[in-house]
Amino acid sequence: MHTIVTDRGFLMGSPEVRRAASARFTPDPRRVILKPFIPGDTQVGEGPSRVAVVLDRIMRMSDDDVAATMTDARARFVHRHRNLDAVLDDNLARVAAHVGRPGLADDLTPDRRQLVGAFFTHEYSIEAAAIGNPSIVPAPDQSGLAEGDLRFVMSLRAIGEGHISSIEFRTGVVSADATVRVDVPTGFATTGSREPHGFDKRFFVAKLDDLGVLNAVEERVLQQLREHFTMTELEAAIAMLADDGVQPSISGETTRLLHWLASSNYRTAFPTSIELSERVLFPSGPTESHGMEDARFVRFVEDDGSAMYYATYTAFDGHQILPQLLETPDFVEFRITTMSGRVARNKGIALFPRRIGGRYVALGRLDNVNNYVMTSDDVRVWQTATMIQEPERPWELMQLGNCGSPLETEAGWLVITHGVGPFRTYALGALLLDLDDPSRVIGHLDDPLLVADERDRDGYVPNVVYSCGSVIHAGNVVVPYGFADVGASVATFALDDLLSRLSPRAA
Repeated sequence: MHTIVTDRGFLMGSPEVRRAASARFTPDPRRVILKPFIPGDTQVGEGPSRVAVVLDRIMRMSDDDVAATMTDARARFVHRHRNLDAVLDDNLARVAAHVGRPGLADDLTPDRRQLVGAFFTHEYSIEAAAIGNPSIVPAPDQSGLAEGDLRFVMSLRAIGEGHISSIEFRTGVVSADATVRVDVPTGFATTGSREPHGFDKRFFVAKLDDLGVLNAVEERVLQQLREHFTMTELEAAIAMLADDGVQPSISGETTRLLHWLASSNYRTAFPTSIELSERVLFPSGPTESHGMEDARFVRFVEDDGSAMYYATYTAFDGHQILPQLLETPDFVEFRITTMSGRVARNKGIALFPRRIGGRYVALGRLDNVNNYVMTSDDVRVWQTATMIQEPERPWELMQLGNCGSPLETEAGWLVITHGVGPFRTYALGALLLDLDDPSRVIGHLDDPLLVADERDRDGYVPNVVYSCGSVIHAGNVVVPYGFADVGASVATFALDDLLSRLSPRAA
C-alpha cells in the first residue's frame, strides 16, 4: 500500500480541506481488456462476409505457419491477461455463430482453434484517455483491520478509445486521522461473464410508456407473459405474433424495442479468485454501448439491517442518455436494470442510504439545472420529485448537481454538491437536509468547498473538480474527486468544521 501525503489549503468561509498532493489516480494505458474483434461486412453483392474470407485464409495456412504464428502471439500477450485461452475460445465460438458453423471448433487442431480466436480478438485500453469521477463506500469485508481503520471500495470512471466509459475499482483503508492508503492494483483487468436475468412485466410497461412507444402490439406480447418472465418466454410471446397473423412489417419495430429493453437488463459476474481492482464493468447492453458514466455507489441498509450496494449511472448509446441501476451484495455479481418513471431522467441520480418514511429517496437533476429530491416505493421506478435548490451563488449560477449519495449525520443529511460558474468552472459545495423531510433544506455552504487549483485545473476539460460519492469516517469526510476529466485525487475535511460553517436556510 502507499500513503496519500496531503498538504493543506483554505478557502475563506469554507472548512479546512486536506488535499492529496501525491499518489493521485492518472490514466494507465497498460490496463487492457480483451474484446471480440468482428470486422464489418464490406463486400459488394452476394459474396462471402469479411469474417468468412478471413476464416478461409486461416484455414489455408500450413500447420507450421499456424504453430509459429500462435507461438509468437501467445508470447506477446499471455503475460497481459489472466484468461487468454478462455477468451480465445469464446471468440472462436462467436466467429462460428457468425458464419453459421456451430461445429467449427471440433474440426480444428488446438493451435488453429486458438489462432482463429486470436485473429478475432483485440486489446482495449480501458483508461488510455482518462480516469476520474470516483465514488467511495465502506467495503463488505471489514475484518483484519487495525482499530479505527475503515476499508473502502472506490469506483472510477475509466475512459478509453472512442471515449467509451467503463466502471473499475480500487480498494484501500482510511484511518481515524484521515490518512488514506490505496492498494496498488494488479497489472490485470478482466470483464465479467454476462447473462440475462428474469424480467418484471410491470417494469417493461413503465419503461415503454416512459419512452412513448407502448402500443397495441407490445401490449399483445406482454399479455402473454407472467408478471416475472424469462428471455425464452419473451421470445415465445413475440413468435406468437406471426401465428396470430401480425405481419412482420408491423411487428418488426415492436420486436426490436422489446429486445433492446431486455438486452439492457442483465447480470454480470466475476470469479472470486481475482482481486476487485481487476474487475471491470464494461458496456454490455445497447443503452450503454458508448459508455457507463459517473456511477454513484451507496451502501443501502434496509429496515431489517440487511445491506445492498446500489449504484446509479448514466448509460449512453451515442445519441441519448438513460439512467441505469447497478446492485450487488459483494462486488462479485452485479445486476443491471434500466430505471423508469417520469422523473428518472437526465444525469446524476443518487440514492439515499436508507428508506425514509418507508420509501426510497433519491437526489436528482431532472431538468439539468436544479437539485431535486425524488421519492418512490420502487427503487427502479420514480414518478415524483420536489425541487430543493436552484442556482443562487456566483460559483453555481450556470447549473447545480449532486456529488453522490447523502451522508447521514446527527445534524441532517449532508449533501456534497457541484456548481458551474464563470469560465465553466466546476466547484464543490454542500447542503444540509432535514433527516425526516429531506425535501427541506436547513443549511448550505456559501462559498465553494473545493475548486480546481493549479494541480487540478489542466486536462481534457480544464477547471473541473467532480465527485460521485463520499464517506464519513471517524469525524472526517473523505471526498474522492475527479479533476479536469483526466485524473482523480482525494480530499478530506473535519465534519464538525463543515457543519459549523453551513448557513441556515433563509425563511
